[in-house]
Amino acid sequence: MKAYVGVTDGEWYRFLAERPILTEANFWRPSGGTRFRALTPGEPFFFKTHHPHNRVVGGGFFSSFELLRLSEAWEIFGEANGATGLAQMRQRISRYRRRPIAPDEDPVIGCVLIRDTRFFEQPAAEPPDFASNIVQGKGYDLAIHPRAEYFHDLVGRLLGDGRMNIDLSQPWRREGPVYGDPRLIPQRLGQQAFQAVVLNAYHRRCAVTGDKIRPVLQAAHIRPISAGGEHRLDNGLLLRSDVHTLFDRGYLSVDPKYKLRVSPRLREEFGNGEEFYQRAGTVIAVPDHRRDRPDPTALDWHLSEVFLAS
Repeated sequence: MKAYVGVTDGEWYRFLAERPILTEANFWRPSGGTRFRALTPGEPFFFKTHHPHNRVVGGGFFSSFELLRLSEAWEIFGEANGATGLAQMRQRISRYRRRPIAPDEDPVIGCVLIRDTRFFEQPAAEPPDFASNIVQGKGYDLAIHPRAEYFHDLVGRLLGDGRMNIDLSQPWRREGPVYGDPRLIPQRLGQQAFQAVVLNAYHRRCAVTGDKIRPVLQAAHIRPISAGGEHRLDNGLLLRSDVHTLFDRGYLSVDPKYKLRVSPRLREEFGNGEEFYQRAGTVIAVPDHRRDRPDPTALDWHLSEVFLAS
């Protein structure tokens, strides 16, 4: 098993610890910089305060790393950024940058997205080999770490029952409920991380129309949560807001070959929709990586259960 201990400040963790209703967190980095590659989705991520406090105060499970504009991070995560508002978030990020953020600047920041967060009533001591000069954090391979029992206790506390019957010498990650064959399904995301991941995977363009006007782009579920779907990239599409509404109501769908289907009901009921009829049968835009593309099983479900075929 792998784990990571990230360094945070007291303001960020106290703000989130006082809001247990928030189960996701953006463990932001003040600039885009190097991508976070220390963990795979579902592995434990712990929060450690700065010197001289030096305590592990909680953690969660790594969801994704995304590069977002500061304003986008606030729009998607809100208080899960550890701040009361965008102005306070800008102020806190400025504190850690080489130069303050200019009034008209909207910088790209690194977003380490954590789900199922939990803060400990009694903080734990810092890892025994955590050097005082570490600024961002440190990764651990628990299969070879001499103090694996320290992390065994931490992960147990993170899971909430104080115990953990897991062999730390083996790969492990916290899974989420899924439908279909779990061996073939990517790790689920948190609700807010889902929005960020879909936004980036589709290069900030509507999968159907190609529009890139950010305020009207929405992460849509192919199979909704209420029907057994999950917050996973392969269960998502980035759609313009009106396209999202039409998709959810069955006037539009996408087949397993990624071709747009348009219901005849759109013309029958509203007397228009030519923009979509002209696109019928064309292949929509999909993420670059095959594993991230819409799941054919979910697309089949939408066609049979939601799409207004006649």
